[in-house]
Amino acid sequence: MTAVVTTEEARTALVALRAEIGKAVVGNDAAVTSLILALLCKGHVLLEGVPGVAKTLLVRALARALDLSTTRVQFTPDLMPGDLTGSLVYDSHNAAFSFREGPVFTNLLLADEINRTPPKTQSALLEAMEERQVSADGKTRPLPSPFIVVATQNPVEYEGTYPLPEAQLDRFLLKVTMPIPAREHEIDVLTRHASGFDPRDLSSLSPVASAAHLEAGTAAVRSLVVAPEVIAYVVDVCRATRQSPAVRLGVSPRGATALLAAARAWAWLSGRDYVTPDDVKALARPALRHRLELRPEAELEGVTADGVLDGVLGAVQVPR
Repeated sequence: MTAVVTTEEARTALVALRAEIGKAVVGNDAAVTSLILALLCKGHVLLEGVPGVAKTLLVRALARALDLSTTRVQFTPDLMPGDLTGSLVYDSHNAAFSFREGPVFTNLLLADEINRTPPKTQSALLEAMEERQVSADGKTRPLPSPFIVVATQNPVEYEGTYPLPEAQLDRFLLKVTMPIPAREHEIDVLTRHASGFDPRDLSSLSPVASAAHLEAGTAAVRSLVVAPEVIAYVVDVCRATRQSPAVRLGVSPRGATALLAAARAWAWLSGRDYVTPDDVKALARPALRHRLELRPEAELEGVTADGVLDGVLGAVQVPR
C-alpha cells in the first residue's frame, strides 16, 4: 500500500527539487521555479532563449531529479505528426494493423527547438496538451498522468524558425525567457566545466520528488484561499491588456485562469495558504507575455509584451 504524502512532505520535496536542479543549472532560478509551478498546475512551459543558455540542460536536470518517465524529441523541419503521436503499423504475422505509441506517451515530454518544425507538426501536440489524450484510428488513447510538455524554442528572428500558432501558444501555462547569464554566473559555469563538469552526464543528480508529491502539492494548491479582491485584480489586469493601444489581441479568459493558477502555486510553494496581489504581479509576465499580440506599428516602435505588462501592472489599482 502506497504511503500517503502530506502537504508539508510535498512542499519539502519540491523545494528540494529546485535545489537539486540548481546543482546542474546556474543562474536560472526563475526558470527552475517556473517549471515547478507548472508541474503543480499540471500546465506546460515554453522556454525561449538563444542557443547555448542551458534550456535543454534545465529540462534534462528536471527529468533526472523527478522519478517520472521522460522522452526527448528533437523537432526538425521533416518531423511528421505521426512521429510524435504514434501511427498504425502493419503486423505481417497477424495480418492486421496495430497502433504503435509515439514519444508523446510519457510523463515529461521535452520538445526541443519546437519552432524548427512546421505548424502542422506543432499542432499535433494540441490535443495532447489540452485533453491529455491522443486520437488515432478512431480511438482515444489517454496519456500517462502526470503529463507535461516542456518546449524550448529559439527567438523567432533566428533563421529556420516557424512561429507557433496562437492556439498552441495559449496552451502553454507559462512562457519563460532565459537570457544570457550574468558575468558572475558565467564565470561559475566555466569554473564548473574547468573542474570536469559534463552537461551530458547528470548521474550526480538524484530523484528527490515523485508523482505522489506532485499530486499532493496540486491538491494543496487547489485548496488555497483566494480573496474576491485578488480575483478581481487578476481580471482587471487581463482586461487592461485588451485596452492597450499597442495590443491587437489582449489576454483571453484562459490567460486569466492561467495567471491565477500560477499565483496560487507560487503562494503555496512560498509556504502560504492564501494568495496576495504580489503573487499575481510576480507571475504576470511568464503567464501572460505569450498571450498578447502586438500591433505591427507598435513592434516597429520597439514595444514589447513585457513592456505592455509592466505598464498595465503600474496602472491597475492594487487591492489593499
